[in-house]
Amino acid sequence: MRKTTLGELDVVLAGGPDRNGGGDGPMLVLMHGFGAPGNDLVSIHRALRVPSDVRFAFPHAPLDLAPGVAPDFSPRAWWMIDVARLQSDIRDGRGETLMKETPVGLDAARNAVFGMLEALERDHAAPPARVVLGGFSQGAMLACDVLLRHERSFAGAVLLSGAVICEDEWTRLVEKRRGVRVLQSHGKSDPVLPYVGGERLRNLLSAGGLEVEWLSFGGGHGVPDSVVNRLGDFVLETTAV
Repeated sequence: MRKTTLGELDVVLAGGPDRNGGGDGPMLVLMHGFGAPGNDLVSIHRALRVPSDVRFAFPHAPLDLAPGVAPDFSPRAWWMIDVARLQSDIRDGRGETLMKETPVGLDAARNAVFGMLEALERDHAAPPARVVLGGFSQGAMLACDVLLRHERSFAGAVLLSGAVICEDEWTRLVEKRRGVRVLQSHGKSDPVLPYVGGERLRNLLSAGGLEVEWLSFGGGHGVPDSVVNRLGDFVLETTAV
């Protein structure tokens, strides 16, 4: 496992024959959620039952929410979220408004991920067709946005506890990804991003022709063992050649 810079993002690489992201095997890219440190999801790769050629990339979001804290522990964000407003809108039934909005900072975050993906293909033998793109929470929303807006298609997508944003735009874009496989999970008791938002994302993608595998679980805002156990097989199934 090693840390490098790809484009403008710090990224932890793991897996592959050298355990440092080397080789030319398939790659799972996972983006962490709002307020989590950049290495928040790194431990997942140790739990996946995959061959040694499978590689992993864990990018750190560009916004540091606690400057001065050690980089491995500093909370980060892909774009800023007004948490108080989010909680208030969800509590008062205004979630519809949030789903329609394009968050300020999303464009910059997406462009940073585009740059990382270009570097992965150029320098690490990871073209989109061999990449499963995913994330958790805010990272899942960003992964979905990149999936729909990138000029090329990916092997698959993993959307963990995400929700709909940019709904009108995503609805216009989704059909160009018809046939792409998606593994989506959501907790029925999620207090951060309600279950209904995950269902709405599932329905949007399914209506556009993506093949969505829906994993609901009885917990909250997290990634349970049942999802981790399925994730390894999903990566292998979507990247098999």
